[in-house]
Amino acid sequence: MPLDGHYAEDKRHDSRIAFVQQLPHTMHAPALPPPIDPDLLMLAYRSGIFPMADTRGDHEVFWVEPRRRAILPLDGFHCSHSLTRVLRRGTFEVTCNAAFPAVIEACAGPRRDGGDTWISDRIERSYVTLHEEGHAHSIECWRAGDVGGKLVGGLYGVGFDRVFCGESMFSRMPDASKVALAWLVAALRRAGCVLLDCQFMTPHLATMGALEIDEADYLERLRAAQVSSSGPGGGEGAADGAALGLAAGAEPGLPLALPAGFAALLDDAAGLSSSPGNFIAQSFTQTS
Repeated sequence: MPLDGHYAEDKRHDSRIAFVQQLPHTMHAPALPPPIDPDLLMLAYRSGIFPMADTRGDHEVFWVEPRRRAILPLDGFHCSHSLTRVLRRGTFEVTCNAAFPAVIEACAGPRRDGGDTWISDRIERSYVTLHEEGHAHSIECWRAGDVGGKLVGGLYGVGFDRVFCGESMFSRMPDASKVALAWLVAALRRAGCVLLDCQFMTPHLATMGALEIDEADYLERLRAAQVSSSGPGGGEGAADGAALGLAAGAEPGLPLALPAGFAALLDDAAGLSSSPGNFIAQSFTQTS
């Protein structure tokens, strides 16, 4: 009878509800772990430590303190003849902090060698949070005339005091990552930065002037670069930094954050009626 049929259907419905209530965890994806606390992350960088993950989907992070560290002396950047031509030609338009989330997402993309990335989803969200708080910055490369279109290269990292810790870079066109690094170096010099930390040495970085130092040397440079921002003129730390060969184009007084250094660089070029790329190439020619 119809009434019996409705009753049977209602009983089946009640049974499904009871089953779901007994096993609620089967109906929901596990909660994502929160981003790394920004204060903890900045404390780690100030101590010479940074986080990594094993895979893109790994929720756990491990803290790395390399025994050997790659740095790029800001007065020792090697701008090759071919890179100089690319800069002067204006092949790319370069911006700062215009697309930070897109840059870190691209850096976390599939690697050319087929391996997995160390930039997990949790790490990505942590640095986006750090960027929103003004501590993480990006340099973006676009095809000339296509700013805001498709990114063709870039890099990101963490800045504090007179230190910038480069995290990762990517390139979708030849020379795009090299141009991004050249702009980074020029902007950091203009900002009064004295230490560009590259973390691990690679053949690509070596060709551009990076060198490898031991942990004790790095920590000494890191301490000097932080002390040097303690007051106008830099105090004793500024002299320590210069004695270590860190300073390159640093100006007296407190350092600028990377975006301010980048903006000042553009203003300098405009004041000389020079294209930014030509201005940067010329600055490397004068210091090489």
